[in-house]
Amino acid sequence: MTRETLERHQVHVYLAAVSLGLLAGRVFPGGVAQWEVALWPLLGVLLYTTFTQVPLAHLREAIAEPRFLAAAILGNFAVLPFAAWGLAALAPGDPAVRLGVLLVLLVPCTDWFITFTHLGGGETRRALAFAPVSLFLQFLLLPLYLALFYGDGLGVALARREMLMAFGGLIAAPLAAAFLTERWAEGRPGGAVLLARLGWFPVPLLAAVVFLIAATQVGLVLGSAPLLGALALVFAAFLVLAGALARVLAGLFRLPTPQGRALAFSFGTRNSFVVLPLALALPASFEVTAVVVVFQSLVELLGMAAFLWLVPRVLFPGRP
Repeated sequence: MTRETLERHQVHVYLAAVSLGLLAGRVFPGGVAQWEVALWPLLGVLLYTTFTQVPLAHLREAIAEPRFLAAAILGNFAVLPFAAWGLAALAPGDPAVRLGVLLVLLVPCTDWFITFTHLGGGETRRALAFAPVSLFLQFLLLPLYLALFYGDGLGVALARREMLMAFGGLIAAPLAAAFLTERWAEGRPGGAVLLARLGWFPVPLLAAVVFLIAATQVGLVLGSAPLLGALALVFAAFLVLAGALARVLAGLFRLPTPQGRALAFSFGTRNSFVVLPLALALPASFEVTAVVVVFQSLVELLGMAAFLWLVPRVLFPGRP
């Protein structure tokens, strides 16, 4: 099996992991509590391997195509955050649910959107160049978005020791380690091979993470089932808006077909990997927030399966 095959079928892997996790939680209700200790180390390794697939050491390459960069920044960081805010207002009224919707929709993906861009006939080189710019901007802007769209009460939760530890230990540290790994790999004979091998890990590691969340939070996940239908509509609506926005901005910025496709996949994918540790570190009353984040990633993957057909045939048809 090739890595591309694994990534193409990752939605099936995650759905199987969730199902097995729920089953394990029901069959072994007294034993899964110990599994929680494995969740945070797994998240750290997942984010490290994910960040190694983002060309962090090549920020300057992003300015080689300013029109694509401008369209991607405008759509991801000026237009879609307001779309996320509007859709969060349509979600079930629980503040924890609304926070989950905002957390997972406000900032774009920096990893598997590159995979889907490649699979959908988009310009992977532009996607790779935009990824580190996107990562930098979302670290800078996400706290501002949350303060603007969610309210002042969130500041108390974000200042909690657990949240700060989650950011430092599960985001900043893996990001720094990934940057050092990439710099070490540059110019070394085995460097490219190492980075390619690390690229195999995000899918199975994320599968392990969602398995553990489903197993250890089985009661919460099953109790949230009535919310999932409404959330599925919210997340599906976001995908429709993302595709339409990509078509509009690609026309305004006169982007060629491959760059328009890359724009569509950038708008449609969100950074659930990065915000999941923050959701898990929230106070006990916000436990359902992590369920919302995981559920969005599953809806998104199903949506990307549709995007792989729609983007090259309907939104941006023609030969690259």
